[in-house]
Amino acid sequence: MMPRTMVEPLDLDLCNNEDIHDQNLTPCRYYAQGFCSRGKACNYLHVQPSPRQNFEDTPKIARPRNKHPPFTSPTRYQNMTIQDCIGQIFNLCKDQHGCRFLQKKLDEGQDLNVTAVVFAEVIDHLVELMVDPFGNYLCQKLLEHCNSQQRLKIVVSVSSDLVSICKNMHGTRAVQKMIDQLSTPDEIYRVTEALKGSVVELIQDLNGNHVIQRCLQKMEPIDNQFIYDAVARHCFQVSTHRHGCCVMQRCIDHGTEQQKIQLITEIQENALWLVQDQFGNYVVQYILDLENISVDVCSLLVPHLLDHIVPLSTQKFSSNVIEKCLKIGSTKTILKICRELISHSKILNPANYEEDVEDPIFKLLSDPYGNYVVQTALSEAASHCPKEFHKLVAAIRPQLQHLRNTPYIKRIQTKIQSGQRVIQSSKGNNPHKMGQKFFRNSLKSSTIN
Repeated sequence: MMPRTMVEPLDLDLCNNEDIHDQNLTPCRYYAQGFCSRGKACNYLHVQPSPRQNFEDTPKIARPRNKHPPFTSPTRYQNMTIQDCIGQIFNLCKDQHGCRFLQKKLDEGQDLNVTAVVFAEVIDHLVELMVDPFGNYLCQKLLEHCNSQQRLKIVVSVSSDLVSICKNMHGTRAVQKMIDQLSTPDEIYRVTEALKGSVVELIQDLNGNHVIQRCLQKMEPIDNQFIYDAVARHCFQVSTHRHGCCVMQRCIDHGTEQQKIQLITEIQENALWLVQDQFGNYVVQYILDLENISVDVCSLLVPHLLDHIVPLSTQKFSSNVIEKCLKIGSTKTILKICRELISHSKILNPANYEEDVEDPIFKLLSDPYGNYVVQTALSEAASHCPKEFHKLVAAIRPQLQHLRNTPYIKRIQTKIQSGQRVIQSSKGNNPHKMGQKFFRNSLKSSTIN
């Protein structure tokens, strides 16, 4: 046999190994080559080999292997019964394969005592299990199979920690399943009391908002009144939140007539600020689209926006709301909006403006959002209030020659022409003389040479 090669002892860099016993005993390859970017945070041993020693010759130190914790092998449960697990069910719930084994036993239902055995061992640990990556699935399955008395005990045991469970990524699923299974007034009362003081907090939470939405879907509207009261009190805060605007819309979907009017009233009071918000404007548009409701939402909403129509028309989010009000509003509503637009015309109201002030109508026509409001106003005014249509054309006409380089001029001209045709057809091809005059003059001044 060849004689065994002797290896010189290694020089330990003690400055980087204050406690060698706490480190992995495998040498760091990068440190041996000259540099380890991890420094003292490195999990491997920092040793410097002698000049005649290659790193590959470093003696390998055997590392002890961690033994598998109990109940981690799926084959362990093949021939087990629920009686074999008594006393260890809590630990099984937190193990991937153990949790699946228990769920399977609950689904099989061959042994009527399975639910009782599992329930007895986990009832004192439900808060911990509901937020566990594996335990939450066992809690959901247990809620499906337990009776009303056992379910009430589950609700009572977690009620004090219900809000924190709802905000957990695993716990929210368990709580939603619990809400699905609620059946008695006592269970519903305890859940609503536990959630009542934290409705807005849950609505604004990534996971908690799903619990509130599940309450709206599964519980009766009268039981959800605590949600409507909280949302109404904090209407602006909820409606302008990423998750809150979705919950607000679900509240409107699932509420009674009275609950819907409760929210609509609050939304209208905050409409001037909501329409300018990136999320709040969707809530306002949602109530404008409501059908089968006893109130005219648009007629009640527009008065809160009057005197601000022009600035709102040039804002990205609120301009969409103004357009929707024009499209779905009554003749009276369209009349109010068009008259406010006309009242801001420097051409038609020269006494209200100084000579060096730019015409607000020109700002609207040249604005990337405002021009769409003007186009919609022309279309709706032609159908509902022709006199206002003619006045709008008169206010727009002098501005067209200054807009020849803008991408919106052709659309404005098209709306004027189509509006005139609508008026002609409604008059039996006998257009109003004033309208005919305004239309002819507008075409002459807007022609681009």
